[in-house]
Amino acid sequence: VPLAELSLMNKLIHTSLVESQQHVEILQRDPSSPLFSIKTFEELPLKKELLQGVYMMGFNRPSKIQEQALPLMLAYPPQNLIAQSQSGTGKTAAFVLAMLSRASANEKYPQCLCLAPTYELALQIGQVVRTIGKFCTDIKVNYAVRGNRVLKGTVLEEQIIIGTPGTTLDWCFKQRVLDLTKISLFVLDEADIMIDMQGLSCQSIRIHRALPKSCQVLLFSATYKEPVRAFAERIIPDPIVIKLREEELTLSNIRQYFMVCQSSDEQYRALCNLYGSFTIGQVMIFCQTRRLADWLSGKMSQDGHQVAILTAELTVVQRASVIQRFREGKEKVLIATNVCARGIDVQQVTTVVNFGLPTDQDGEPDFETYLHRIGRAGRFGHRGIAFSVVERETVELVHKIEEYFQTTIKQLDPYDMDELEKLAA
Repeated sequence: VPLAELSLMNKLIHTSLVESQQHVEILQRDPSSPLFSIKTFEELPLKKELLQGVYMMGFNRPSKIQEQALPLMLAYPPQNLIAQSQSGTGKTAAFVLAMLSRASANEKYPQCLCLAPTYELALQIGQVVRTIGKFCTDIKVNYAVRGNRVLKGTVLEEQIIIGTPGTTLDWCFKQRVLDLTKISLFVLDEADIMIDMQGLSCQSIRIHRALPKSCQVLLFSATYKEPVRAFAERIIPDPIVIKLREEELTLSNIRQYFMVCQSSDEQYRALCNLYGSFTIGQVMIFCQTRRLADWLSGKMSQDGHQVAILTAELTVVQRASVIQRFREGKEKVLIATNVCARGIDVQQVTTVVNFGLPTDQDGEPDFETYLHRIGRAGRFGHRGIAFSVVERETVELVHKIEEYFQTTIKQLDPYDMDELEKLAA
């Protein structure tokens, strides 16, 4: 799945902040300079209209990344900043607050420019601006995205412009409707995706070069590996860098079991026994193919289970809707192909079932996908449990997974209801 699609899905489904256990690291130009962090939004120099908007978003207190980043973003004189943290940790709300704070309602021209890698991500940022800025009625937003045509000579009066690099370049240099010399805050969101998508990083650099030297630059990324670091250094010399270490997937907090069956029908009966023994809240079941996922979904629905299905054929918005319904408990079971194996965080999931093991083109275990699949059950420090329901001829794959991860996967008898109930207890 493209990085941009994963990012959009996470933006759509994260209606509240993810509580990360990871440590925040700050690298600054002057190590002796004091750092200020906040524990409440009231400590920030925010207008009351913005505070109302923050509470409308459902944020009662700042996330870890916001505690450190917001005082720096809103400081005078303005400071350039790079912030890295995973999806759901409040990056978008943080830079939206910065834009709404910096924009002057009395000045009727663009003052803040935010670039996103895709049309959909730009609109999603706009949605956050509309929510947080609901009570700032004099601050307007326009979108430099495909389909939003502007004619030469148009006078833009909106204070905030959100766009994709290609269309923004057009507005600046072809249509000449966006005067970059008047921009006082430049936000570059999803820098890792910009680098991943051909041409976007070069377009972003061209836009940045036309900004005034006094313009504050904020760069955000879910990762901060070497390509992002090199790109960031071309745009921001000597920035303050805030890093929230990425959560590493680990098997240490996930108990793993496997069951051996003769056929897919017997696998299904084993799954039903498992489901009957556990008072499972939310469970994710992974299938290797869409055909198998469709078959399993049909069987479970027939038997009266509330089931949702997630495959690559759905649009991003449809996928986000499926995940949201699952998060809200409207369906207890989410059946997914590998499209959902990585990057999607649903905190209520404590149980994962592999309805067959993930394999590569040579029929060997796909270790990375296995880790990401069962990792859905052990997010944010929770303890999880993972079951693999396999056919007899694929038992060897289980042993290869044990050897690779230096872990033990205990075998269960799918018909030993006493053992299953003991396990559930």
